[in-house]
Amino acid sequence: MNEGSSGPSSPAARNRALDGRAAASESRSMPASEAQAARAVVMIRPAHFAANPETAASNRFQATSDAARAGTDDAGIAAAALAEFDALAEALARAGIRVHVLPGRAELVCPDEVFPNNWFSTHADGTLVRYPMHAPNRRLERRDDVVETLRGLGYSVRSIVDLTGLEAQGLYLEGTGSLVLDRAARVAFACASARTSPDAVRMFCGRLGYEPVLFDALDRDGHPIYHTNVMMSVGTGFALVCADAIRDSDARARVLGALRDVGKRVIEIGYRELHAFAGNLLELRGRDGPVIALSRRAADSLSGAQRAALAEHGALVPVAVDTIETYGGGSVRCMLAEIHLPARADDAHELHAT
Repeated sequence: MNEGSSGPSSPAARNRALDGRAAASESRSMPASEAQAARAVVMIRPAHFAANPETAASNRFQATSDAARAGTDDAGIAAAALAEFDALAEALARAGIRVHVLPGRAELVCPDEVFPNNWFSTHADGTLVRYPMHAPNRRLERRDDVVETLRGLGYSVRSIVDLTGLEAQGLYLEGTGSLVLDRAARVAFACASARTSPDAVRMFCGRLGYEPVLFDALDRDGHPIYHTNVMMSVGTGFALVCADAIRDSDARARVLGALRDVGKRVIEIGYRELHAFAGNLLELRGRDGPVIALSRRAADSLSGAQRAALAEHGALVPVAVDTIETYGGGSVRCMLAEIHLPARADDAHELHAT
């Protein structure tokens, strides 16, 4: 596969990315294989959910502050979001997912803390990555207590890759919002935007041993899509993608080819489904097999054929999160920070949801 880009894509840039991957392979003992779907997730129950004025310019899926106030008060919006959050956590727990719910922090106003996957990710070799965030008030979401919390839950955090210093250079990478990872094949898909800097993507890939596939993606009005996980999702055996959003035909062919090269069945969606957050879904491993978490709005937007194709890869668990989608501009996948960490050797018993 070749790296594409909306930023620098010269042979020298590609070589730097590949050299970084080789260096990472030499300096780090990467797992030979990694399960794509996690058995556990962290969710953060927001203390101050609201439309975030600092993110509205780059997130065209989010209602503006003025629109958020029209007809509904802030307290009503926050209460509705909490009810949706609880319903999702309960639905996933019923499906056999370990759901670790952390309380939001009342002392800080973090309107988007319901989306923890943007500031940290975990990996099967025990690595936790911290990410550089575009909006200053979203940087407040990062929590130093998460590592000890995870260890207390019986997970092993062996190393931390901290990319937050890239903020000083104006480089941003918002976790598994910016990055859609094929963990088994070690491929990172990313569409460039104000929140996803190609150089930051390459740095992540060099540090963790991934190959970058960079491209541009636009919404139906021609605006850059702020996060890659809004327009595509990668599961164990499938990839759901809005190929129409990749307007450049060569880039589109390259992305679809990269997905097929690693054995994914490609399920295409259009702009109607994209704007209903159908791309923002996540495969997890439940008690009885694969589970695909998505919003009710997303599920309802899918055609019969699309739903049937997706259902071949897991049991669909749709939950209505209309308030969070409308005012937060993100959906179910954004609310879930998967836990891929190994269990601690001294705590090998089954981990229970909290």
